[in-house]
Amino acid sequence: MELQIRRFRPEAVIPERAYRGDAGLDLASCERVELAPGERATIGTGLAVAIPAGHAGFVQPRSGLAARHGIALVNSPGLIDSGYRGELRVVVLNTDREAAFTIEPGMRIAQLVIMQIPEIDLVEVDELPESDRGVRGFGSSRV
Repeated sequence: MELQIRRFRPEAVIPERAYRGDAGLDLASCERVELAPGERATIGTGLAVAIPAGHAGFVQPRSGLAARHGIALVNSPGLIDSGYRGELRVVVLNTDREAAFTIEPGMRIAQLVIMQIPEIDLVEVDELPESDRGVRGFGSSRV
């Protein structure tokens, strides 16, 4: 599959996989932002993509930033529909209660995963088929 990508700024970093076979493409910041403890910000990547029809992009957190610095993504995963052509922006949150964190231009801040999305036809019914789980919700697996 081909993923067309456009730079809005010359310093924008073209995403790449850290290792062959990785699912995610690393997204890098195009901005310098200091996040105080508990602060969030929307960080531009300077990039736009043309996700093929029948697919969607999902912006995922980077585990190293989360584990070492408490940097999380607020709307994780962030959904990018195939028709969107604007700048990819990442909503980050500093969950550390004491230390500020500085995001520098070129720093890898998230991952972009492209997935195929099936076509679906909604069918309204009076009742749904039975399942083992039924109506049991969050926390129902006794874990």
